[in-house]
Amino acid sequence: MTWKQAITDYTLYLKIERGLSDNTIKSYVLDVNKLIEYIDANNIIATPITVNSNNIKQFVYHVAKTLSARSQSRLISGLKGFFSYLVFEDYRNDNPLDTIDSPKIGRKLPDTLSEVEINQLINAIDLSHPQGERNRAILEVLYSCGLRVSELINLKISDLYFDEGFIKVTGKGHKQRFVPIIDDTQKYISIYKNQVRVHLNIYPDHQDILFLNRRGKQLTRAMIFTIIKNLAIKINLNKTISPHTFRHSFATHLLENGADLRAIQLMLGHESITTTEIYTHLDRSHLTTVINHFHPRK
Repeated sequence: MTWKQAITDYTLYLKIERGLSDNTIKSYVLDVNKLIEYIDANNIIATPITVNSNNIKQFVYHVAKTLSARSQSRLISGLKGFFSYLVFEDYRNDNPLDTIDSPKIGRKLPDTLSEVEINQLINAIDLSHPQGERNRAILEVLYSCGLRVSELINLKISDLYFDEGFIKVTGKGHKQRFVPIIDDTQKYISIYKNQVRVHLNIYPDHQDILFLNRRGKQLTRAMIFTIIKNLAIKINLNKTISPHTFRHSFATHLLENGADLRAIQLMLGHESITTTEIYTHLDRSHLTTVINHFHPRK
């Protein structure tokens, strides 16, 4: 088996059997390609079947010079998944990553925005600009529904169930969930959809996509990042933020205001509540409030 064939088969497995998104698949394949580049550059004779743990250790040692512990851990995890697939398909009898430990990393708490900062960002949007109403609706959806950026750009008009107070979201692995949407966010979406979007010359394949660029095509992930980055600069926000920051803030603010962790898990679309706990970190002042309110000996 050649490396090219192995990657082709692995890509199909990730897409068809595991149902992963294109972005996730690209990330996994990139990990394997880094290993291949190292093998070629060092004239190592090794196929996906014959490459051994020593080869992998040399590669990991090489990349460790330029990667953080977190990036090393993610790379090792990606390679482990690739070789686990080869074992699963009976191409190999062993996984050469089994004897390689990932570097220990601490839990990284996600950055969040305060309610004041979110309001400042939204208020900084120029509504006289042709894309102003769209951008306001985008930020309102990110914050009030806690969507991933990929979920936002793929949101369809047919996914809006305003009468019932929900939107249908297609998340990782094409899994769908219904997320509540508040009246104000519904209002801003309706303004954009009925007063701005209707005047666009929309491409046939994008007729059902909610958020479009000025040429009538689906927005890209990069465009959402750019919108948020420019707004942060505009208000002199001294934080590095992204669309995911709104998702973190959504979960954190809900928890701080008394929402149930299980409910937040369902709205975020997490399979494990452990993942949700990472998003919903609390500051010490809130923990003190919880103790003072709920402890029987308060």
